[in-house]
Amino acid sequence: MIEVFKEGEIKNNKHMVTNGVEAMEFLHRKNKHSDAVRPDLILLDLNLPKEDGRQVLQEIKEDPQLKQISLIVLTTSQSEWDINHTYKNYANAYLTKLIDLNKFIKVIKSIEHYWFNTVTLPPK
Repeated sequence: MIEVFKEGEIKNNKHMVTNGVEAMEFLHRKNKHSDAVRPDLILLDLNLPKEDGRQVLQEIKEDPQLKQISLIVLTTSQSEWDINHTYKNYANAYLTKLIDLNKFIKVIKSIEHYWFNTVTLPPK
């Protein structure tokens, strides 16, 4: 995903963390992420290690400092419960990861175009 964004037309900062605990540290600028920049958009996998993405979503949307950040769930789960839970917790979109690499690249590029060229994001 990072590689697809790197090839994109928009030159923005991209950061990736590997688990839910680190995601929250990044967003709260703690530990090694003390100089982290607040993201304009979060792509969140529900199946994160250490702290589940479902919990991360809930924490983000309950935090007054973070809740306005646009958030897209990008996951392999097609569970009706996950989809409902995600929207009840104010995610902006729910996308199921595609197996086909070309389709996946097309989806990532469309996310980039839509969120950084089409919509107006809240000020930081």
